[in-house]
Amino acid sequence: MPQLDVGDRIKINYDVYGQGEPVLFLGGIMMNTLSWAAHMPLLSQKFKLILMDFRDQGQSSKMPSGYSVDIHVGDILKLLDALAIPKVHLMGVSYGGYVALLFALAHQDRLKTLMLPNTNSFIPNHLKVIGKSWEVAAELNDGEKFFQLSTPVIYSGPFYDKYLEILMQRQAMFKALLTKEWFDGFIRLSQSIQAYNVTPDQLKKIKVPTLLIGADKDIITPIELQNILRDNIEGSEFIIIKDAGHGAFLEKMNEFMTIILGFVTKYS
Repeated sequence: MPQLDVGDRIKINYDVYGQGEPVLFLGGIMMNTLSWAAHMPLLSQKFKLILMDFRDQGQSSKMPSGYSVDIHVGDILKLLDALAIPKVHLMGVSYGGYVALLFALAHQDRLKTLMLPNTNSFIPNHLKVIGKSWEVAAELNDGEKFFQLSTPVIYSGPFYDKYLEILMQRQAMFKALLTKEWFDGFIRLSQSIQAYNVTPDQLKKIKVPTLLIGADKDIITPIELQNILRDNIEGSEFIIIKDAGHGAFLEKMNEFMTIILGFVTKYS
């Protein structure tokens, strides 16, 4: 995968698949570009799919601690400039949604659409506690234990009932692949959102077509939090995926891709 030098010896890992309307996918805090492997074949047939790793994520450069989530906004702008993309459809899941929302506030002129699955506009106390528990789990430097402690709140009960074997395979993958470097980067990413807060007045400034995707069993980003975005982003559309949790993009992958494809096509 190519890497973009964004300055200060920081390199951002990215890749581009397909042709057509440019769509940039930003993943959640535990994800990287490979997390979209199952989505990529179909989506890259329909448009130019751009994937990137944030700093401290995947194959991008690692960072010292003490940065804020908005540090990624400038990296996205530099990537779009390097790819000569004047306007993009921007989709961000969870942590990636926070970054997408901040990018929209800073560079709305570079967006065709904004898509925010499982995303909220601030960090409520219950999510701060969940985040802290993930950091404690990460400090164990044990991929299997990290999976066991962190993922029950990510996926829904129905997904566990139907796909327990697949989840156990993912647990084995975590055990085999996660390193101390990964855990340290995860902790820094988690700490970067402590002050994340987009106010209703700021949300009202967003005028690009915006899609919100929720999940009725999402514990991390419950629908009532997403309603704040719906109520304050003018003309936003809100679709709720049934029987899915915070990992709806994977739990209901076909439904998720159909929603994304439809929205991008509508505004292409």
